[in-house]
This record gives sequence, structure tokens and C-alpha cells, in this order.
Amino acid sequence: MITLAVSSQLRNRLLVELTHAGSREMGGVLMAEHVGENQFVLRNMTFHRPGMFASFVRTIDEALGALISFFRTTNNEYRRFNYIGEWHSHPRFSLEPSPQDDDSMREIVSDPQVGASFVVLLVVRIGLPKQLAATLHTYLPDGSKHRSSLVWLDDS
Repeated sequence: MITLAVSSQLRNRLLVELTHAGSREMGGVLMAEHVGENQFVLRNMTFHRPGMFASFVRTIDEALGALISFFRTTNNEYRRFNYIGEWHSHPRFSLEPSPQDDDSMREIVSDPQVGASFVVLLVVRIGLPKQLAATLHTYLPDGSKHRSSLVWLDDS
């Protein structure tokens, strides 16, 4: 379906933020560059305050500000650089999206104001030994969900 590549810099930032959050969930929005057919590179993401054991709240103001800034720095080239979806952690649960996660993502992709032809959900947690474990899922406006590919870049 979709392939999303993530730089070592963003992967390391995720590890730091997840370590700080501990057993509390956290998340944010994903902004990516379209680099080929169904291929994207994650260019930025937001990190919202950790929530509770099994939930977190993403504030619209934080996400909107980050998106506006991203669009400005990419010269509003929406076809190439855009919002691609959401991420959140499951520190104590399966890396599969919950039914609530599925509902939230389907709501986003079917919202005419968002205008997305798809959205992705990245679910992450710290595995052993202190490495990032993750799954990526793509949601389409027809309500379907598909497993997608995640590539961790070693760009050091």
C-alpha cells in the first residue's frame, strides 16, 4: 500500500519522547514528502504531551501551528509535502490499532475538510532492547484499512 521512510533523527527523537512518557500514551501528526508512487519520507512530526495509561489528547492548536509552519517551509507545495496522518504510542498494548483508533482514522479520511485520499496511522512503542517497535496502517475513504511498510533509514 504505502511505504513510509523515517530518518534516524526522527527515530531517535521518538525514542527520547517515548522514554520520557514511560507508560503513558502520547502522539501527534505526521508530515511527509511524496517521493515516488506510494512512497513517502517523514519530514516532520509533532510530539504532544503524554496522556494517560491508555489515551492521550492531541490539541488542535499545536497540530495546526505545526502544519502551517511545515507548509510555509515547503513553499506550500501540497502535492509534494503534506499531512500524511497520525501517530501514537501503545506502551502497554498491541501495536495493532484499537477499534477507537480505527474509528478516529476513518473519521479523518472521510472528512471533506481534510480532503485526504488516504491517511496513515503509525503505532509505536519501545521494545526490547530499547529499540523502537512500530506498525503502519493506511486508511482509505471507502473505510478499508491496509497494513503498510515502514522503513527505518540509517542516515547517520
